[in-house]
Amino acid sequence: MCNGFTLQEALDILFDADDEYQAQVREIYIEPPEANILTDEDSGDEDGAGAIDNLTGRQLLARAEIRLENNDRIGDFSTLGNPLPPTKVIDQIPSISTDIDKFIIQNEKWVRNRQKPIPKWITGDFDDRVQSFPTPNYNHLSNMTPIELFELFLTDEIINLLVDETRNYTLFKNCNDQNITCNEIRCFIGILLLSGYNQVPSKRHYWEQDQDVHNVLVSNSMRRDRFFQIMKFIHCTDNNNLNANDKAWKLRNIMEKIKSRCIENFIPVQNINYDESMIKYFGRHSCKQFIRGKPIRFGYKMWCLNSADGYLINFDIYQGKLPNGKPNYENIFGKCTAPLIYFLENLPPEKRKLPFRVFCDNLFTSSNLLSFLRDRGYSGTGTIRENRLGKDFPLIGKKLFLKKQTGECASIIEKNDGIIYARWMDNSVVTAASSSIGVKPISYVQRYSQKEKKKISVPRPYMIGEYNKYMGGTDLMDQNIATYRISIRGKKWWWPIFTWLIDVSVNNAWVLQRKVKPNMPQLQFRREIVRNLLLKYGTKPKVGGRPSTSMSSVSCNRISDDIRYDGKNHLIIPTPEKKRKRCAGEGCSSSIRTMCEKCNVGLCIECFKIFHSVTY
Repeated sequence: MCNGFTLQEALDILFDADDEYQAQVREIYIEPPEANILTDEDSGDEDGAGAIDNLTGRQLLARAEIRLENNDRIGDFSTLGNPLPPTKVIDQIPSISTDIDKFIIQNEKWVRNRQKPIPKWITGDFDDRVQSFPTPNYNHLSNMTPIELFELFLTDEIINLLVDETRNYTLFKNCNDQNITCNEIRCFIGILLLSGYNQVPSKRHYWEQDQDVHNVLVSNSMRRDRFFQIMKFIHCTDNNNLNANDKAWKLRNIMEKIKSRCIENFIPVQNINYDESMIKYFGRHSCKQFIRGKPIRFGYKMWCLNSADGYLINFDIYQGKLPNGKPNYENIFGKCTAPLIYFLENLPPEKRKLPFRVFCDNLFTSSNLLSFLRDRGYSGTGTIRENRLGKDFPLIGKKLFLKKQTGECASIIEKNDGIIYARWMDNSVVTAASSSIGVKPISYVQRYSQKEKKKISVPRPYMIGEYNKYMGGTDLMDQNIATYRISIRGKKWWWPIFTWLIDVSVNNAWVLQRKVKPNMPQLQFRREIVRNLLLKYGTKPKVGGRPSTSMSSVSCNRISDDIRYDGKNHLIIPTPEKKRKRCAGEGCSSSIRTMCEKCNVGLCIECFKIFHSVTY
């Protein structure tokens, strides 16, 4: 191809430019087209002479030069060497921003149709291109309890939002009870989290008095009908502020707030991955997806940016098209890959400048994405589909490569883009591409050989090993959530997403907890959050009639041993309004006006020490 602009590229630039710039154009010169075209037939009807459609294919591919009224030349014929890269072209065009992102957004058609230089394939391998990355600092997390870590994500601001919008919705529905409090919302969330690891046939069973299903902690923190009432009216957005362009408008407020908390509390690590996550849903909604072969086939699709240990950095729901107000990268990178660019741009400036290594699978990987990430200072690595490699891709085709032995590997480097492609024979053919990670050093993995009827060592490229090591962050997050997923179901379309947001907050808090306490299991972490929420913010229902003879044993059972025997901040204080309480000590039937401030149970002075002793 000739150097400089083609006529098609020059016309696209002029059509996309503003009127002021078009007025400065004096004429367009083209070189004689190449003669090796089989036909000179026009692409349009004769009645439209002079239109673009009447230019032949040879003319559109011919080299062109734009001359302005001030005699400036764009695409000068005298320019030698390779065609000017896009940034150089932009600098020569007045009235168009020199910012590459703005130019891409304003001139998507030109970017799509721009002729790329002929690929130059060379053999070789990449040197170690891993850039230095600051060591993560987790010291500030060492003294934080599970509930404090959880409240880093589900903050007071979010609780107040739920309270305000729920009250507004009760007014909207003409409901008399509008006195929903922050403590009730926290207690409500605690019961939802408890349902993830303590499941019963239905949510009503938590309040049943039968011993096989009755849950003392739940029934003593909130009345059953109050829980159902909050679940009926809980809201995140004012129904009067409908955004027709956003299908997730019902949850947009809380989603954006949790996103900001996830980004703010993200302690940068070098290896991050981008993938999709499914939220189970079987109802009717335009955002519902079906993906064959996934553990969750029906539901909402979330685009997720995760660290390798499962921390969710940023996310967004897939709804076909992006809401208004976001720049349009879809025509350049595709609908699946465009959210990744937004996620990286949403990072704070001090985090955005770090040299992250981004991993993604073959749904997202392309040469355009890897080149874009490299130009932004990031490393991109991922498996790539066969139809994105181009017809001139020099490596052996997938069908022929299947005949090779397990462990065979071939690689090639595209010189212009600076991307290495590797094809490896595993149980099937795997093709990967990277802008920074090479094939060597070779590692070895165990594979079962049908021929030898035993496991053998198989060589594996370094690029594939790094991909396997750091790509599974989103899947790890899905696994953590699925283990103790909130089991209380609702009939509203947004309920699964709402509970997913709560589970994600717990997951991120637990990932941070494991940085300083690696041996804490997720079940223990969730139980401590639930006990703190229900014991601290719950209100025991008033029960009429004479107290049961087993009142003391019930009082003992509803106090967690972790709290009862921790030996911290247990103080004996007067009961509220000096009302009498039954002593929780075993065998004590005293009706006293003293209680434990932390355990929130009545205790006489004689039973106070015995009650908090392990030998009790």
